[in-house]
Amino acid sequence: MDTREAVTRLPLRLGAVLALALVAAVVLSACGGPGLKIDVPRQVQQASPSAVVSLPSANPESSNTVASFPTVQVVQKVTPAVVNVTTRVSNPSSLLGGGTGQAVGTGFVIRADGIIVTNFHVVEGALNIKVTMPPPDSRSFGARVIGGDSDHDLAILKVEASNLPIVPLGDSSTLKLGEPVVALGYALALPGGPTVTQGIISALARTVQATDPNANGGAGVTRTYQDALQTDAAINPGNSGGPLVDYAGNVIGINTAGNTQAENIGFSIAINAAKPIINQAIAHPSAPSAYLGVTTETVDAGVASQFGLGIDHGAVVLALTPKGPAAKAGLRTGDVIVVFAGHPINSSNDLGTGIMGKKPGDVVQVQVVHQDGSKQTFSVTLGVRPLPTP
Repeated sequence: MDTREAVTRLPLRLGAVLALALVAAVVLSACGGPGLKIDVPRQVQQASPSAVVSLPSANPESSNTVASFPTVQVVQKVTPAVVNVTTRVSNPSSLLGGGTGQAVGTGFVIRADGIIVTNFHVVEGALNIKVTMPPPDSRSFGARVIGGDSDHDLAILKVEASNLPIVPLGDSSTLKLGEPVVALGYALALPGGPTVTQGIISALARTVQATDPNANGGAGVTRTYQDALQTDAAINPGNSGGPLVDYAGNVIGINTAGNTQAENIGFSIAINAAKPIINQAIAHPSAPSAYLGVTTETVDAGVASQFGLGIDHGAVVLALTPKGPAAKAGLRTGDVIVVFAGHPINSSNDLGTGIMGKKPGDVVQVQVVHQDGSKQTFSVTLGVRPLPTP
């Protein structure tokens, strides 16, 4: 039985304004359609102390009590680096047959010179991107995409600024079930600073699928996200791209999906899966990266049993990009990749590392084990990973 979560992104009309909400089996916040669209959803250095907003209180005693509360400390540390990401997008479904609309999501600053992380779908199809700092700063900057990965729903932006407050990246591999976390984001595009919600890590290593409806409301692209973190911290429309942080104030996930058909179920991209993509974008801004065109899951004993595989290691192909490099070469869903370019593959992370070490146009040998146990080697010409291009 396939226990993967199904995810769908669907529009929700709010009067004359179109917002994208968390709907369906699991609904990912997306940016499509007319009007205002509200998008769902290692230490570097700490946020600038001067940017921390003090909390009013009735008396000094209660002030000390509130200030010592862990969630308050986390919020004070992280909030200055949580930004509002606004995009202008084309609106092919308007009554006039064209025009533009506005979409709103969240991002967070990871380097003081203006490197910002958000979701791919927050800026996908954007004509331009604007990043606004939270109050009391409230400055706005034009942003450009310097890297990203549609498979991981990840985009890295750059703004021309210096001395910005930042939030450090943590280590999602050390998370434990029940660990407390805090989610921040511009829920419902409400004015002012980001909304804060609190919860725990409800599950680790979830695999969820998301479908983006096209501009006219039809079926769109389905993507599969691996090793997602499940949390009961509320993740609402507008939260997409915002940070999920631990009680040390480190980002351990990127908020991307929620579920309105069940209570207290949301999903975040594990930060460890995002780090290689972030580092590559910083090292080689806007450089094209290699693309195999597969979505995989690490094979262990449980996955092997679930999918009826005759092998207990490797990276099983869950989905292929239509007309992508792997599909063109002949790979099929259910194949388990065990060797990539001469290197053994024991996990999806191994495969990702191997792909990132190659360039578009490289021809690589990919060995797979089919579901019937037979082995086959394919010659694959790597393509160019698609990026949102404002």
